[in-house]
Amino acid sequence: MKRLRATQIKSFEDYLSYVEHDKSRTELSHMIDAITTNKTSFFRENVHFSYLRDNVLPSLNNQRMRFWSAGCSSGEEPFSLAILLREAKSNIDSIDARILATDVSMRMLQKAHDACYEKRTLRELPCDLLKKYFTLVRGTSPAVYQVNTPIRKMVRVAKLNLMHGWPMRGPFDVIFCRNVMIYFDGPTRERLVNRFWELLGPDGILIVGHSESLSSISHNFRYIQPAVYKK
Repeated sequence: MKRLRATQIKSFEDYLSYVEHDKSRTELSHMIDAITTNKTSFFRENVHFSYLRDNVLPSLNNQRMRFWSAGCSSGEEPFSLAILLREAKSNIDSIDARILATDVSMRMLQKAHDACYEKRTLRELPCDLLKKYFTLVRGTSPAVYQVNTPIRKMVRVAKLNLMHGWPMRGPFDVIFCRNVMIYFDGPTRERLVNRFWELLGPDGILIVGHSESLSSISHNFRYIQPAVYKK
């Protein structure tokens, strides 16, 4: 309805036709932004990050590490992962560690690229991490903090529709795809999960949302704990 009002189109049928015939694809981007859910936060579902810190990172190759945040929204998830890596690996600057952050929404990707967050969205972040990895860039209400440069440099932000082709080759050590597949039907989830399998290295980890069990689809992953699967 918001996009119908903005375009002054009176029916959904006419709006759909408008989207389909817009060769610039500008309205398609607006539509995607309007219908996608972007709820996220730093260290959301922290048990996943604890599992990575305690059970995955110690066993990874200290020369090369690759992570993918698929459906990264406004960037809190990949930046949380970058902070975790810096906290867990004192030699992180000597490691070829990279985090790919992708989403279908250009509006969310711009927020991730800017890496600026209002203080209220950082309320669950420990004070020591806020002081260590963020810089106050606007003190007036609402206060705004920006993720520090060393953390931002670890994350590459890019647009990607999970239903289309994937230009990256991998292999990845860990793939986050949390609270994304709840919007897909069973066959689509199955295809996506098996594409993740192909892109993960040996013993690679797939982490999904707590409401996204893989029990109803066919796959080769081994269940580790709720929402965590191993190749």
